[in-house]
Amino acid sequence: MLAEGTVGAPASPFLKVAAYPAGGRTLVVVAGELDIDTEQALQHALHEALAQSVHGLDLDLAGVDFCDCSGLNVLLHIRRLALAEAKTVRIQTEGIAVEHLLALTRTWPLFAYADDAGAGPGMAANGQGTRTGITPNPVEEDELPAEVEEKLRTEIGQLKRAMQTRPVIDLARGVLMASFSLNSEDAWSVLVEASQCTNIKLHHLAQELVGAVNGAPLPDRVRQQVSAAVTETLNPLSPNHRRHDRTSPTSRPAPPDSDSLAL
Repeated sequence: MLAEGTVGAPASPFLKVAAYPAGGRTLVVVAGELDIDTEQALQHALHEALAQSVHGLDLDLAGVDFCDCSGLNVLLHIRRLALAEAKTVRIQTEGIAVEHLLALTRTWPLFAYADDAGAGPGMAANGQGTRTGITPNPVEEDELPAEVEEKLRTEIGQLKRAMQTRPVIDLARGVLMASFSLNSEDAWSVLVEASQCTNIKLHHLAQELVGAVNGAPLPDRVRQQVSAAVTETLNPLSPNHRRHDRTSPTSRPAPPDSDSLAL
């Protein structure tokens, strides 16, 4: 029988997991970071808690301050194992990090209580923003149709790729902001416009811009398209002109020359 507050010690200083027997279910309290560095430790702890429960797990994730797709994959994995054993895995409470990921990947209904599955992450059916105190329903969940599971896997894959490419895109935006006195929104517009005109994927274009700062040569067509996009943004007659710019025409930065693009 599972001793109160114990679970196999996670082999990570960034993760804390404690399990508490609650009738036929087990409440698992998780705190810390759920990512590639902690996924194995989390998976081991949840496996142990699931094996010692009768009806399944209720997860308290309010103490999780970071969660990426690695953490979500562990939750989806333990849910599938639970269903195979006629058990359920439900999220009782969640912090902002988990709430955001569940909403973004639309996986919240997979872990909802039967009476608040439509309320969305962070909000119980009674509108109180927590599922604490709701009587657990031991009725087993039905597995999702294969096409729904496939859609979720696709969305999670897309999110993974977005998380992998986001840092270099942010760096490229910073380069454009520093080089041409653009704000963040305008720098993003320049990247998108140049990506479309050169038919280069956004993250590949961002890598070339960041590489140019470090001394790598920037292809002529890329330099020209970035220059054109910046010129369009700075042009007071352009619909893409920065509406926030209240400076006089003489005080605005001069449109960049493609030959002197500072990248």
